[in-house]
Amino acid sequence: MTAPLSQPFSIPGMLSDADAESAWIDVIRKMDETYANLVAQQVELERKNAELEEAQAFIASVLGSMTDVLIACDRDGRIEQSNPAAERALGCAGRELIGRPLRDFLDAGSHSAFARLCSAALQREGGSDVELSLRGPTGPFPVSVNSTVRYDQRGHAIGLVLVGRPIGELRRAYRDLASAHEGLKQTQQQLVHSEKMASLGRLVAGVAHELNNPISFVYGNAHAMRRYVDRLTAYLDKVHEGVPAQELAALRKELRIDRARADTPATLDGMLEGTERVRDIVNELRRFSSEQKHASERFDLTALLRSAVTWVAKAQMPDLTVVFDLPDALEIAGHPGHLHQVAMNLVQNAIDAMAGAPAKRLELHGRLEGGAVVVTFRDTGHGIPGDVLGRVFDPFFTTKPVGKGTGLGLSISYQLVRDHGGTLVAANHADGGALFTLTLPAAGRIDEGTAR
Repeated sequence: MTAPLSQPFSIPGMLSDADAESAWIDVIRKMDETYANLVAQQVELERKNAELEEAQAFIASVLGSMTDVLIACDRDGRIEQSNPAAERALGCAGRELIGRPLRDFLDAGSHSAFARLCSAALQREGGSDVELSLRGPTGPFPVSVNSTVRYDQRGHAIGLVLVGRPIGELRRAYRDLASAHEGLKQTQQQLVHSEKMASLGRLVAGVAHELNNPISFVYGNAHAMRRYVDRLTAYLDKVHEGVPAQELAALRKELRIDRARADTPATLDGMLEGTERVRDIVNELRRFSSEQKHASERFDLTALLRSAVTWVAKAQMPDLTVVFDLPDALEIAGHPGHLHQVAMNLVQNAIDAMAGAPAKRLELHGRLEGGAVVVTFRDTGHGIPGDVLGRVFDPFFTTKPVGKGTGLGLSISYQLVRDHGGTLVAANHADGGALFTLTLPAAGRIDEGTAR
């Protein structure tokens, strides 16, 4: 007998309906996952492609905006890439340059320099500041080239990148730079000259004030001597005429001959003293104004400081109180004119700082300390502000109003002191006012160093 047709039956090895349905669901799920991955990868690929296009566009814009010639070559010197500036210099489009030896576009005189660049690339070295002459459509096109070795992802040297600046632009830039530098030098010379003229003006005013006393003394005594000479001459004329003794006695009393005789030696001594003082001042001025840069002599710094204070302070601030706490002599070796300028600048700086101050007092203290001469200049001004203290020796820096200072006085002084092997330091005194400390090698120490 056979089973009814409506009765279900199964074939060995076949899936049941439930298993088949589950399998189809898994297949569909896997397909969805695969499709989703494909979509995500497509989106990522499009994003990276967009970034790549942006990067390429950026690189192209950079290369296009460069005025320098850029050429990338392989190890054999064949052109692999170039920028528009290089294409314009060589007179060829980029696609026409690829694969061609760069040597073909160089003048014969540049072949050896280019060979050295290629050799440096093979040895993983860079070359710089090599001048090459390109053969352009309008003639030679000289460029100053810097080269860099180019490597692949594994670090192997595969060529070199040449960046060349047109020599014409460089020369024009150098000319502009030289012109600007010359202008700055002239301006600096004018400012230095202005500072020298200002120092000279202070010096002349001080010297004129110092010369006024002995010259006035000589002038007054000369007038007195003239009167004495006139009286003596009148009296002697009467003596030679044979005037009677009684009349001569009356004339002698009238002309005060005895007084003239008594005053004549003192008057002549005064005139001589005045002229000697003028001579000494002129000799000091000549010695301090000497421009022999390499002249070095041994001299007394104490006398120099007193002279500087006298020539600057008395003429500009008559009510200034000056305290000299200095040894009788401070022997140093150097250029007295330069150090006299330093002292005058420091005194002038102190006077300017005390303008309007209730008490005007300048103190100079000096001592010999460990083979060095140390001198301090202290004023009773308002001191140096903290934000200015570190800049007082900078060239052209000044806190004075426009037209009142060039900002070179302290800077020049600082350099002159350094040239003498010393130091100049600015600070504020604990009791107020500015304090400048000048330190110079003592003459004995310099002599010993010279002897050794």
